[in-house]
Amino acid sequence: MAVYAIGDPQGCLAPLRRLLARLEFDPGQDRLWIVGDLVNRGPDSLATLRFVRDLGESAITVLGNHDLTLLAAAHGVTAPKKKDTYQEILDAPDRDELLDWLRRQPLLHHDPALGYTMIHAGLPPQWDLATAMGCARELEAVLQGPDHGEFFQAMFGAEPRRWDPALGGMDRLRFITNCLTRMRFLYPDGSLDFEQKGPPGSQPPPLLPWFEVPGRRSADLTLVFGHWAAMGYRERPGIYGLESGCVWGNCMTALRLDGPPFTVTEDCGDIR
Repeated sequence: MAVYAIGDPQGCLAPLRRLLARLEFDPGQDRLWIVGDLVNRGPDSLATLRFVRDLGESAITVLGNHDLTLLAAAHGVTAPKKKDTYQEILDAPDRDELLDWLRRQPLLHHDPALGYTMIHAGLPPQWDLATAMGCARELEAVLQGPDHGEFFQAMFGAEPRRWDPALGGMDRLRFITNCLTRMRFLYPDGSLDFEQKGPPGSQPPPLLPWFEVPGRRSADLTLVFGHWAAMGYRERPGIYGLESGCVWGNCMTALRLDGPPFTVTEDCGDIR
């Protein structure tokens, strides 16, 4: 059995299919980890969502910010913007089944046997694995529960910007959401920044990429994540950033997780 992790599909089904063919991926035996953002900005959001859903137990996906935006739009909280491509899902005859499946996906996946932890965006420096898993489970319980509509009404926003275990209510849930699905740069004290979206090195001081903040309590983990297209593929001890910008015409990256890690990429070309 082979296990692969793949960067954000964002509705780019054709490159995803080509990459899986190159890997000789067999859903009857192999497993696929997807770092979130199944939908939006690419040309085939509806087909991509159906494809991953139909992979069943052979695929594990965590929720990304674009996935949550789709769910919020389905509850009337936001509307598609000019570059968004998820309206076809909202208009689909099977939209309710697809959206119900989507909101039941996790926000963090940890496999102690493989030694990898998958998230979409990042972890604040104050969180160790136990805290991160606990916070992810809190948010998942709300998304999968009867009050998920109320959560989407309060999901968007930048505050609070720093972790405090005493946070409660929607403030706590919003902070958890922003870390797991939106995080890029942090201040040295762990406060979130949402203005800078360029690659590491483009930020003004004292901002740091979230994985470079001194004293990060998740430094003992091997983290697989996506979200940061401007950074591209990034590999360093304990860190694999897999979002290599397929939706922007670059490539889609797969990382082999069982055994010695190695990557395979598929050129996405002009998918728009």
